[in-house]
Amino acid sequence: MSAYKHPEYPFQSHYLDVHGQQMHYLDEGPRSDAAHPPVLMVHGNPTWSFYYRKLVSALSSDRRCLVPDHIGMGFSARPEKTDYGYRLADRVADLSSFIDQVLPEGELDLVVHDWGGMIGCAWAVQHAKRVRRLVILNTAAFGLPPGKRLPFTLKLVRNTALGAFLVKHFNAFVVGATRMAVKKPMSLATRAGYIAPYKTADRRLATYEFVHDIPLQHGDPGFDLVQQTAEQLERLSDHPMLIQWGRHDFVFDDHFLASWQARFPAADVDVYEDAGHYVLEDAGDRVLPRVKAFLS
Repeated sequence: MSAYKHPEYPFQSHYLDVHGQQMHYLDEGPRSDAAHPPVLMVHGNPTWSFYYRKLVSALSSDRRCLVPDHIGMGFSARPEKTDYGYRLADRVADLSSFIDQVLPEGELDLVVHDWGGMIGCAWAVQHAKRVRRLVILNTAAFGLPPGKRLPFTLKLVRNTALGAFLVKHFNAFVVGATRMAVKKPMSLATRAGYIAPYKTADRRLATYEFVHDIPLQHGDPGFDLVQQTAEQLERLSDHPMLIQWGRHDFVFDDHFLASWQARFPAADVDVYEDAGHYVLEDAGDRVLPRVKAFLS
């Protein structure tokens, strides 16, 4: 049974116990071989596996596509803070456990977006031999670049009671992202897909905690892990990388793109001038064939 019915999300739901919590994930396409390793897609906040729906449809005819929902996101479990840490280290440990259970050996291709870049790359730098190719979609695996400050909207949520109230009780982060994260208006059906897992206040804790957990300085939980990952990104320097970047991103802007290019000068880069943070929404007609060709 699918956890959610949507015309653009016709996938079978799967569940896995990860550190005592039920993780929902997609597992589409044929089983892999040496020439066609599985594709692991890691989402961010406030999205879920729905964000990758069109990429899964484009690739799953000949590639195994694995897309987990982070704990507290999508249709994964909704633990209380007393039962789950909601920290970056927890996310990386969850991803590692997921991979250990679903893909215990062999290579994989990694696609990351938003927080998925930090989470996915924190795992990848420790398992570089298992990563074949990387696709980077408006994300980071390092701290704020020089000259970049946290946007006001994120600062409001991260640092104030008002921001937390708006996210938890009015779903402000999820609903706001369906407008602010795109340059082209979403259809009502697509907006409904993004909002579906977060309709009630008791299902929105993770969307707040992801913002609250943004590490900005020494002493913040996760700051050391971000620093360590950034320092170890060179372990991936010989891996083919494709960067697909929406130019009009209110968080991951040109500062972040320049940081990726400085670290990976050989990366293949496309910048979409008519796209925002949800680059797969705004420029999917061009991104999907680029990703498919790159992974082939």
